[in-house]
Amino acid sequence: MKLILIGPQGSGKGTQAKLLASKLGVPHISTGDLLRGATGKLRAKIDSYIVAGNLFPDELMLEILEKRFSEEDCKNGWILDGFPRNLKQAKMLDEITRVDKVVEISISDEEAVRRLGGRVSCEKCGAGFNLVTMPPQDSEKCDKCGGKLVQRADDTEEAIRKRLEIYHRETEPILTRYESVKINGEKSAEEVQKDIQRELGI
Repeated sequence: MKLILIGPQGSGKGTQAKLLASKLGVPHISTGDLLRGATGKLRAKIDSYIVAGNLFPDELMLEILEKRFSEEDCKNGWILDGFPRNLKQAKMLDEITRVDKVVEISISDEEAVRRLGGRVSCEKCGAGFNLVTMPPQDSEKCDKCGGKLVQRADDTEEAIRKRLEIYHRETEPILTRYESVKINGEKSAEEVQKDIQRELGI
């Protein structure tokens, strides 16, 4: 089964993709992880865009994905997370593979702001927490090393709402291109996973 998971920031799609991949015995392919884990010539190519402050080209992302899809663990399918982000990318993806279904994890903008606004990380060791969904024992100190917890600059309400606007405008339209199922993402992670499995008939 070849699946794409989409959802606004804070919907928990990364968590759900991992759980679903484990259930189906297929890889969870996160484009963010693929880029971060790149080595050699590819790493140098990626860095050249990042250093120059340029957008990463869709063509190169497709090349990386096509190579990943050809690996042995993808022969029974995969779960794609983080791509496509717009209709242009969806059309390009369709040229290299067939997508069986899209799972949309839906949460309200207010819930996204509430969840993302609670994200904090440790200045010292980088451990992440969420004051709303996964709070540390002390709201100002890291459970792991006692370092100071800080909020990311892009997790202010204004920045979150801007990202949500882009998601609604650019990513949601890909749903018109594929067969999709819509899941209420405002339940517990376990309930959301059960709903996804039920909708997919697995």
